[in-house]
Amino acid sequence: MSEALLTAGQFFVIIAGELILLFIGISFLVGLLQSYIPEERIRRTLAGRGEGTATALGGIFGALTPFCSCSTIPILVGLLNAGIPFSACMAFLLSSPLLNPVILSLLAALIGLVPTVVYAIITFCAALVLATLLGRFGFARYVKEVTVEGMAQAPACGCEAGTFAQRHGPRFSAALHFAVSLFRQVLPYLILGAGIGAFIYGFVPADLIVSLAGQDNPLAIPVAALIGVPMYIRAETIIPISAVLLQKGMGAGAVMALIIGGAGASIPEVTLLAAIFERRLVAAFVVTVLGIAVLAGVAFQILVAV
Repeated sequence: MSEALLTAGQFFVIIAGELILLFIGISFLVGLLQSYIPEERIRRTLAGRGEGTATALGGIFGALTPFCSCSTIPILVGLLNAGIPFSACMAFLLSSPLLNPVILSLLAALIGLVPTVVYAIITFCAALVLATLLGRFGFARYVKEVTVEGMAQAPACGCEAGTFAQRHGPRFSAALHFAVSLFRQVLPYLILGAGIGAFIYGFVPADLIVSLAGQDNPLAIPVAALIGVPMYIRAETIIPISAVLLQKGMGAGAVMALIIGGAGASIPEVTLLAAIFERRLVAAFVVTVLGIAVLAGVAFQILVAV
């Protein structure tokens, strides 16, 4: 018992420290990038594009935006009201919580670079394909007429003239404030994820996990996706847990399905979407996330086996 407790404690200290340092550093870089690519520029870039190009760009921009539904949903409303193709808006919505740089960095640190690249490629391609299908099947007609009042606009920083510090200093300051503010919001979830992961690492037998969700269980992937979708699990929480489950013998495909299901359709996000989408489109969004989770899980499992 004492040895398992010591092992769990050591794991918690190491994994929590790594995640905190990595999260702050990458969040600062994301905030800096967003200061140079404001929402208005995203709308201008997507406007007037063909459906295929706009959808691909929507997925890319989704991966660069804030990874909180409170930020993503207002931007989504702005894109829809600006006449951006529906498939591009859905690609933005699907990729935003799953492919931002912080999530990818945490994945790379915990499960390795190659699995993270595979995860990013599969998830991105699936998001584009399914967003295109939603557009082709006419789900755009289920979008409500919604406007966002009092939305904060990027402040004018007067960064076009003056010294380097005068031109870029406000952006660095804003990026630091963004990183610190986001870290304060996410810290409890990071600690929770590291704590649960440490408990599993120290006390849960590997044989139990293998028997329930190992590679030989054909139902492990869809069950993991179904468990993840209705749960409110921030990616910052589920990733350290998933890393431990992977070490303990859980199938790689089931781990990917759990991450995507948990991070892609949280309860707060679905609740906000219900304000701008009719029920059929909300249901289609949840089913789409479930489909991406299962598809990515199966593809990942096959690639790992090969």
